[in-house]
Amino acid sequence: MIRINNVSLPLDYDETTVKKCAAKALKINTGEIRYASIYKRSVDARKKSNVHFEAVIDVKLSCKEQPIADRCSKAIIAEEYTYSLPESKPLKKRPVIIGSGPCGMFAALILAQAGQNPILIERGRNVDQRTEDVSKFWLTGKLDTASNVQFGEGGAGTFSDGKLNTGTKDIRTRKVLNEFVSHGAPKEILYLAKPHIGTDMLKNTVRNMRSSIIALGGEVLFESTMTGFKNKNGKITAVEITHQGNVHTIDTDHVILAIGHSARDTFRMLSRHGIAMQQKPFSMGVRIEHLQENINRQQYGSFWNSQYLSAADYKLAVHLKNGRGVYTFCMCPGGTVVAAASEERRVVTNGMSEFARDKINANSALLVGITPNDFGSEDILAGVEFQRILEHQAFLAGGENYHAPVQRVCDFLNGKKSTSPGSVIPSYKPGYEPTDLHLCLPDFITDSLQQGLILMDNRLNGFADGDAILTAVESRSSSPVRILRDENMQSVSMSGLYPCGEGAGYAGGIMSAAVDGIKAAEMILKLTM
Repeated sequence: MIRINNVSLPLDYDETTVKKCAAKALKINTGEIRYASIYKRSVDARKKSNVHFEAVIDVKLSCKEQPIADRCSKAIIAEEYTYSLPESKPLKKRPVIIGSGPCGMFAALILAQAGQNPILIERGRNVDQRTEDVSKFWLTGKLDTASNVQFGEGGAGTFSDGKLNTGTKDIRTRKVLNEFVSHGAPKEILYLAKPHIGTDMLKNTVRNMRSSIIALGGEVLFESTMTGFKNKNGKITAVEITHQGNVHTIDTDHVILAIGHSARDTFRMLSRHGIAMQQKPFSMGVRIEHLQENINRQQYGSFWNSQYLSAADYKLAVHLKNGRGVYTFCMCPGGTVVAAASEERRVVTNGMSEFARDKINANSALLVGITPNDFGSEDILAGVEFQRILEHQAFLAGGENYHAPVQRVCDFLNGKKSTSPGSVIPSYKPGYEPTDLHLCLPDFITDSLQQGLILMDNRLNGFADGDAILTAVESRSSSPVRILRDENMQSVSMSGLYPCGEGAGYAGGIMSAAVDGIKAAEMILKLTM
């Protein structure tokens, strides 16, 4: 197979166009191409007068491919990716995975595919019950601390944009994408440069993956929380699981700890048991909302309303003179800002989009880098307490009813309390309260956000538009702790315990968390040999 890089395609391309462009790049006739498909595709909008797609095309020829590839500087010989499970022997005891976010879910899937009959433990509820609980919270403001945007099947990513773009170059990302597609995700995630599934489709995909794990001999236990563990001579021998007030013990030699970044009680339990952890830098800030049409106009120019282009996104980062970084994260085109609290009397925001990305607003986290020096304590979980303080202050500023405090950008920059929104209506539910965000955020965050907004507006005109809305507080972008592990991915304090994913401090999104879970499962399989 020949892989051709840097092929320009018009916005209205079809299969015939792809074949013709491939033939032109290879300097052959289209009749010599047996098969042509897009391997990767991105939007090139650098020149607003010529917005088009930039693609990588895979072709199979009816003639010898190597001579053709050799004479084209854009082409290489490539092989189709196939994932192979490591060789393994049956484990003496079933492996246990704590947490059913992308890390835990993929770890369980790999172990199930290897015939190891894993047990997947999830503190929240299955995706269908969880959807009802979350919808009720957004409608009524009644929070269920056991089932919410943070806790439940699929993890926090289930109620997000389902973004699958990542900075990791690990080839296992292809395995992740293939599994998502085989379990119901749209096929286009295999070739889009910035793939996403969307909350609406991700729920069905997560449900199907659970069914596969069970069909392969795995077991999934919901509303079950790891509240302790047993060990002998520094090696884990069992986990204690609490379900509806009852404690059960599961004997095991291998525990993948994929708890996510919001399992604060589990962090505390691990600390009490002497599991080595350390404070870790992370970020906090707000969600910023613009009219999606304005983002489209800025990014696509005269092509802003093209039927062939999806809602435009952006990614911005600036470094301030005060030494802090300000950046956008988890940008959700055509989406909504959602209530993501998991503890009472705290307000937390996140972003969510459905597959169509067709809502009126665009939103993104607007974050300020935070270091352990900001925590005010050397306690391992000082970062968690720092999050809690800001979340509670946002709860108070919003009216103590889970409404979120919001402010227009013009008012935020001028230090003036907002009394009502302008052209951008906040999408956060169950409701919002116009106010002054300086009342619920520390000065170093608000000062950095003010500077960042101005600098980012120089890069994306309109980013600091006066009517853009800031919603507080975005506090769960990543984990404020890291659970230390060795080269075998096991805790430096406990053999057989594998800290993985975002909660353990080793991932930053769906893809990197899923890859980390796969690697942990592979390590367990290799240790059987």
